[in-house]
Amino acid sequence: MRVEDVMTAEVATVKPEASLKDAARELAGRRISGMPVVDDDGRVIGVISEADVLAKEEPEQEPRAGAIARLLDRGREEPAETGAMVVREAMTSPAITIEPHWPVAMAAQQMIEGGVNRLPVVRQGRLVGIVTRADLVRAFARSDQQITGDIREMVALQQELWRDQQPVDVRIEAGEVTLAGEVRRRDEAMLLPKMVRTVPGVVSVRSELTWSEEDRPIPAT
Repeated sequence: MRVEDVMTAEVATVKPEASLKDAARELAGRRISGMPVVDDDGRVIGVISEADVLAKEEPEQEPRAGAIARLLDRGREEPAETGAMVVREAMTSPAITIEPHWPVAMAAQQMIEGGVNRLPVVRQGRLVGIVTRADLVRAFARSDQQITGDIREMVALQQELWRDQQPVDVRIEAGEVTLAGEVRRRDEAMLLPKMVRTVPGVVSVRSELTWSEEDRPIPAT
């Protein structure tokens, strides 16, 4: 499963020159915790989140809970002062992004390593969607039947690339996968379980694969 299979294509965005008050209003109105910042060409240059707004706006020792609301309220009273604070000054940049053809497991890894809740999805630098942790949770919560379909498709594609017609049996129960059968080469038997582990929803992989040929030794140079 790829990122493009789970992402949301219609994305709320904001320009870097927009006021922080307008960005806060957009976040609150849409009930979202963050959105990409894009330039006039649709290229992602950063991300603005509730945390960014709070960090920029909140005075020291003041409770966090109502910071966005206070910013909106104060903006009605002091439009000139609040409007001078713009998204560019508060956004997180550069943004951590991902390509639509990347596997969902890679998106999960990027979120964990980057400590973020969402990833703008870009193609050649331009925004095409967004994927969130909630999207990934739904992907990983799929049924065994759905997961089996993805695994069989992956295995069939790899065997076609390897020109190996040997059948591989795929069994799954509660996300625990068993691969059985005889493939042509040892390296195939070693690689297939690693690939299957990247399929969303797979909990573990047990390999009962055997092989009929040993790997060819690498010629000495």
